Amino acid sequence: MARTILCAGLIFACGAFGLAWFEWRHVSLRLRPDLYVAIIAMIFAAGGLWLGWRIAARRQGPNFQRNDAAVRSLGLTGQELRVLGALASGQPNKQIARALGLSPNTVKTHLRNLFAKLGSSTRTGAVARARDLSLIP
Repeated sequence: MARTILCAGLIFACGAFGLAWFEWRHVSLRLRPDLYVAIIAMIFAAGGLWLGWRIAARRQGPNFQRNDAAVRSLGLTGQELRVLGALASGQPNKQIARALGLSPNTVKTHLRNLFAKLGSSTRTGAVARARDLSLIP
């Protein structure tokens, strides 16, 4: 995470350096101001999208192996693991229910059981704990 933040800072520092290097007053006199602003906005939007992708992306990859010992010790069922995976992708309860063919109340029950087994009271905390235990990528 620190590496990603440092990379983002470097991108924005390079953007600021680029603006100073192009001497924005000189460039803005040659270009229409709205075109100049659009170019700058696209550059920073691309940097923001890249940063968001780096922070949010969780690649499963060939190296991920679920911690089966933790699954057994916590007593997680297969359905709870599927709900946990959908929870980690940020889906709301209704969408999880549709995707897994369950009722929303069943999803709530599974989430309540997951929160109790993982020792968390929030969705974010449960996902973080599951990632720490290598239950999900």
